[in-house]
Amino acid sequence: MAWIERLPDDEWTGELADLRDSVVDPTHGRVDEIMAIHSLNPRGLAAHDQLYRSAMAGTGSLRKVERELIALVVSLENHCHY
Repeated sequence: MAWIERLPDDEWTGELADLRDSVVDPTHGRVDEIMAIHSLNPRGLAAHDQLYRSAMAGTGSLRKVERELIALVVSLENHCHY
């Protein structure tokens, strides 16, 4: 598995700290690894968060729950625990 340097989310300051609340997983109270890898690049984190939110927002063709199910199946097929 690849290792990517990142800051622990309890050490996020400045712009990164401002983004923390929008990317913290309310179930676990922490930032998911997939978002935490952007901790050295706050602009990348903000862009990833916006892309995710846009992709997962419900539309006329697919509801959010359907998009989440598609993401789950793709992750299972890719053997990705996330």
